[in-house]
This record gives sequence, C-alpha cells and structure tokens, in this order.
Amino acid sequence: MPPRTVNERSVDEVNRWRRERLVESGFPLPVAAEVAKNAHYDLHTLIELVERGCPPELALRILAPVEEDTAV
Repeated sequence: MPPRTVNERSVDEVNRWRRERLVESGFPLPVAAEVAKNAHYDLHTLIELVERGCPPELALRILAPVEEDTAV
C-alpha cells in the first residue's frame, strides 16, 4: 500500500474534526461519521439547528443536499 499523501491526511483530519463536532452536538457516531465525509452539508448550520432544539435526524433532512438532475 503506497504511503498517504499530505492532502489525504489533511482530508482525514478535517473529517475527524467534523465528526467530533457532530458527536459533541448530539449526532449518533455512525451518522456523524457519514455526514462528516460529505462536504455538501453545512456543518455549522447543522449544529446550530440541533443547539436550538431540532432533533439531529430532522436537521439532516432539512439540510440534505439536493441531488442534481443529470438527465437534462
């Protein structure tokens, strides 16, 4: 297995930081791990919604990235 590049390590560190923030906010670890890898989610807005009382599952639904229709 080739050594990981600096960029790959940086991405891993960012994902780990995002996952930790989500878990601290009340997201279940498996959900936080998946969301952390998806840059289409606005992490700060997700956390803000939860801090205001929105259940994590609902916050994810509200801010779910819209899939682009590629069959144009």
